[in-house]
Amino acid sequence: MRFGICSKVQRAGELRSAGADFIEENIQAFLQGLLPDPEWQGAEIARGSALPIFAANSLVPADLKIVGPSVDFEKLQVYIAKVVSRAQKVGMKILVFGSGGARNIPDGFDRERAQVQIVAFCKMAAELCGRAGITLVAEPLNRGESNIINTVAEAMTYVKSVNNKNFQCLFDTYHFWVENEPLENLERAMPWIRHVHVADKDGRVAPGESGTADYRPVFRILKRAKYDGAVSVEALDFNDFESVGKRVIAFLHRQWDEA
Repeated sequence: MRFGICSKVQRAGELRSAGADFIEENIQAFLQGLLPDPEWQGAEIARGSALPIFAANSLVPADLKIVGPSVDFEKLQVYIAKVVSRAQKVGMKILVFGSGGARNIPDGFDRERAQVQIVAFCKMAAELCGRAGITLVAEPLNRGESNIINTVAEAMTYVKSVNNKNFQCLFDTYHFWVENEPLENLERAMPWIRHVHVADKDGRVAPGESGTADYRPVFRILKRAKYDGAVSVEALDFNDFESVGKRVIAFLHRQWDEA
């Protein structure tokens, strides 16, 4: 199993020393889809990376709305095309569609109309990703962070509506546990799970750091389904890769082996 860490590419050397297999970057900070091409330095930075930049999250900035009365679909399309082009240049394979701020339903806005808008956006983005050999994954966010697509089960309704092999589903242990989803939802979604995020429920700290999280039931489901994607640590206040990072990666390997 490949385990990576969400961090800046500039820290790739530290991540490799910690035992990480790849980096997951932040789209807003690294791919910068609103920045003109002459000003983007990501390709040059990526060439010096000690690890592959396999994935990136935070697809759409909060003020570029996907849902609501003021959606500018043409602007979204131009933005996503630029993000996908840059992701392809640095060898990324996964783009994560969380973007709670951009997809949240405004007060008083019709929920069914919001769902139609999200499907239209995902169809457009999946088509662009497909041309570049990239998979877009829907990330369920707990209700404290978003008012739509809160569970794996709900995310799967969008995956099936979009019906494009380049639009699949992400599984995030933190959001899954916060929402108290049953493991059966993950089992049913496994044919469409293409990326995984991990963090402990208590404090959203790195795996194993709270002392209360057991990943083995989840990992057993992944192993039974022969999951061959990647697993990214996405935790808060996780910066000490030299000591804590080694402990976290070792913990994940141990939990995987014991599952």
